[in-house]
Amino acid sequence: MLIATPVALAVLAQAGPQAPATKPPAPPTSSTAKPDCSDRTVSSTNSDGTTIIICAQRPQGYRLDPDVMEAKREMRSGGRPPRQATEAPPPDCATVGPAPCVSAGINILAAAAVAAEMAKRLATGQEIGSMFVTDPHPDEYHLYLMAKARREAAEAEKAAEARRRAAAAEQAAQTPPKRAAE
Repeated sequence: MLIATPVALAVLAQAGPQAPATKPPAPPTSSTAKPDCSDRTVSSTNSDGTTIIICAQRPQGYRLDPDVMEAKREMRSGGRPPRQATEAPPPDCATVGPAPCVSAGINILAAAAVAAEMAKRLATGQEIGSMFVTDPHPDEYHLYLMAKARREAAEAEKAAEARRRAAAAEQAAQTPPKRAAE
């Protein structure tokens, strides 16, 4: 606090006494022509130094990626089913009662089968990550990739159709019309 007081006094002293308020300058009249932005040598301030002129290209607008928007729409509209409610945990074997003890340990047969499948996939050079997917429904990123693939396929189909039509029109233009036999 003690250091802040001299600093504040120094700042106020530099500002000096303010001149009495005068009425604001008149707005520029219509006789002052705006400089043309196509000339890039235009000065950034007027001669009086009050007006700043900015010459820039107009933006083409803010456009969201349609694939991202479609993926979000699919997420909200049921493109991905909601997660199932978790079931009640199985009864533990510490209590005695009508519920049987179902989790008596690791299922060794299932573990051996999974290990064999992993070894088989690794031997052939395949991936094993898909074996560990617990939620097989696509997330928003994979929905985006699918929407992008659909859009690109539709654009490619339209382009192919346009090329087919152009080729047919060109072939029709090159073929001379048949004359009727007299």
